[in-house]
Parts: sequence; structure tokens; C-alpha cells
Amino acid sequence: MNARRVIVLIDDLRSFVDGRSAEVARTSAAGVELLHRYRDGRLDELWLDHDLGGDDTIWPVVEILEQAAFHERPFDIGVVVVHSSNPGGAAKVAQVLRHWGYRVHVASGSPDVGYGDRPPAG
Repeated sequence: MNARRVIVLIDDLRSFVDGRSAEVARTSAAGVELLHRYRDGRLDELWLDHDLGGDDTIWPVVEILEQAAFHERPFDIGVVVVHSSNPGGAAKVAQVLRHWGYRVHVASGSPDVGYGDRPPAG
């Protein structure tokens, strides 16, 4: 039996260029809300952008993940993919989440995500 993969993307502007099925949050507040919906479930992939427009960043989401791990109840996530174009922010997010035992892949500039008005590169 093939269960549907659960993928969450938190990014203010980009989406998956291949149209894969994912739940999308455009703000950190929406990302936190989405994480709470999956608190007792499994996320196969959690894609994080660092800068979410204006003064909003991914840090409120990271703090939820940190707190859960601190209380010895980390979220069940296959892999966290940090795809931010902000290399310093991406590195810091990855460092913090790895410290708490999450499997993290940094994919800054990933071709998997792009802007809706542009065709995929390649």
C-alpha cells in the first residue's frame, strides 16, 4: 500500500515547479499553524525558506521544532529541506535543527522551487 507522501512548503513566493502535491504556507504564522495540524502525524518533507517577506522569517517555525525536541517529543519529519536564497540564514537554520536531531538538507537555489510566473530553468 502506497500512502500519500506528506510535504509541507513554507515560502512566501515560490512553489514546486513540478506541481507536486504539497501543503503551502506563505507566512511563519501559517507555517506554525500547519505544523500544529501535523503534530501527531508524519511529514515526509518540510521545505523551509528563511525570508518570508517584510520582517517575517522562518524563525517562529524553527522555534516550534526546537521546543518539541527540547521536550523530547520532536516532530516526525523525514527530512527538512532548507531552500532559502539567504545562505547565512539557511546555514543557521540547518545548524539549529541538526543540533536538535532533525535530518536537514540545505538546498539553496534548488531548482525544485520557483516563481509561478517563470518557467523552470533547464
